[in-house]
Amino acid sequence: MQEAIRLIKRFEGFSPVIYECPAGYPTIGYGHVVLPEEREKFAKGISKEEAELLLEEDLKRFQIALKPFIKTKVHDLMMQAILSFAYNVGIYAFRASTLRRLLNSGDYMGAAEQFLKWVYAGGRRLKGLILRRQAERLLFLEGVKEI
Repeated sequence: MQEAIRLIKRFEGFSPVIYECPAGYPTIGYGHVVLPEEREKFAKGISKEEAELLLEEDLKRFQIALKPFIKTKVHDLMMQAILSFAYNVGIYAFRASTLRRLLNSGDYMGAAEQFLKWVYAGGRRLKGLILRRQAERLLFLEGVKEI
């Protein structure tokens, strides 16, 4: 999970207080979407250490949630790229994606190219998302080489 954490921390950055992400969601730490019932808990902010623990907890939940949607063999590096991707776009977006469909059909190269299509937030093409998807794609392809 370390590669996914590295990517997420690099591209999400850290915020000790709640802010609105480009897609319009209240967010804190390293990209943790703050649910309405969590607002009070995070009202005073969080430390980097708390944010790192929160990220690890989030990724464990995401990994469990992703498992039923991946029906083909994936190397750990591929899974970590998918984890970073899904953490950013959401489990349901991943589930409905062409990326997942191509992955499950065994078309790893086609799936890798799909990362590059997910570069919009709030209707805008964002440089940060372009760079993130390129990094996720490269990590995914490193895993493909290992299969």
